[in-house]
Amino acid sequence: MAVELKVPPLGESITEAVVGKWNKKQGESVAADEPLVVLETDKVTIDVPAPAAGSIASIAFKEGDKVRVGDVLGTIEAGAGAGAPAVAAATPAPAQAAAPVAAPAAPVASDTRITPTARKMAEENRVDVGQLKGSGAGGRIMKEDVQGQLNRPAAAPAPAAPSGPRPNAAREERVRMTPLRKRVAERLIQAQSTAAMLTTFNEVDMGEVMALRKKYNDKFQAKHGVKLGFMSFFIRASVEALKAFPQINAEIDGEDVIFKHYYDIGVAVSGSRGLVVPVVRDADKLSLAELEKTVGDYGGRARNDKLTMADLTGGTFTITNGGIFGSMLSTPILNPPQTGILGMHNIVERPVARDGQVVIRPIMYIALTYDHRLVDGREAVQFLVRVKECIEDPERLLLDI
Repeated sequence: MAVELKVPPLGESITEAVVGKWNKKQGESVAADEPLVVLETDKVTIDVPAPAAGSIASIAFKEGDKVRVGDVLGTIEAGAGAGAPAVAAATPAPAQAAAPVAAPAAPVASDTRITPTARKMAEENRVDVGQLKGSGAGGRIMKEDVQGQLNRPAAAPAPAAPSGPRPNAAREERVRMTPLRKRVAERLIQAQSTAAMLTTFNEVDMGEVMALRKKYNDKFQAKHGVKLGFMSFFIRASVEALKAFPQINAEIDGEDVIFKHYYDIGVAVSGSRGLVVPVVRDADKLSLAELEKTVGDYGGRARNDKLTMADLTGGTFTITNGGIFGSMLSTPILNPPQTGILGMHNIVERPVARDGQVVIRPIMYIALTYDHRLVDGREAVQFLVRVKECIEDPERLLLDI
């Protein structure tokens, strides 16, 4: 009996993926729940497990093909041995395979094809709903579909037409961008075209935090099973600064400002396919040990492509640490719709003046990029000063002062 292998739900507002890799070939045997095919979306990779034990009878989509939720990726002949797929389970006819991926009928401006909220948003922003593909049931246009169109950078180039003959083509390699890299590119352009970004800087003396780590790291690790790093201190310091300057923990929604009275801090980590930003939920309620464990867990899962959509959505503020790669200074780019992002950099011993004397201190430059439409320069500067005070006097974090 042939069992269909279908594209599972991919996450909120995500309807398409790309077949990244088949772990088995047609005719090979598989075990139930064995990861069979890897799907790539613009944010995460997803392993699709075998729904039954048997052998692969057919593969409907090759690596690199686009698929939609519910598409039949292939079939498994349940209970069959390797190399013995049933003839009846051959690859579906082209019409059958193509039907699920065919674009839904072009939406029209009727109440049955678009939600009232989406209609209102489209009318206010002059979005041609006839050009949208609805992600709702039966292709119905949802609010997220209209928002996605608005977020799409107007000046973004169309998917690449070949540039024509190249004089050094024999010494070049052309590789298609991954969905994640394309999405990163889109979001960077979106951030630059939709926000009034400005960056302010400060420097932090890391001596006290480094001394604290040196004194307590062994005991901390023995008790909590994780090393005491710098990120937990910066998350704590950022939360304290966000409480003092709530505009930096807000977002602009049309003509409204949404102030968020919770602190879901995105922490940029390097994954196997590039930079991703998982979110530490309710960071203000976590201890330093819990923060370190959460960030460490995200880092490990990012490297092994185990992050989920839920891990990557809903952050209110972001921290990125280019210092681990040796960066001295940078101007981070906002992660829309957030209004602030903190950049950490490497720690370098520098000569500084203390009490009229030149001394050598471990200094880190920090940067805050903010949306000037909502955040004034004074608030941005004071935000960094607050972070600086918390790091240079870490007891403040423990005493909540």
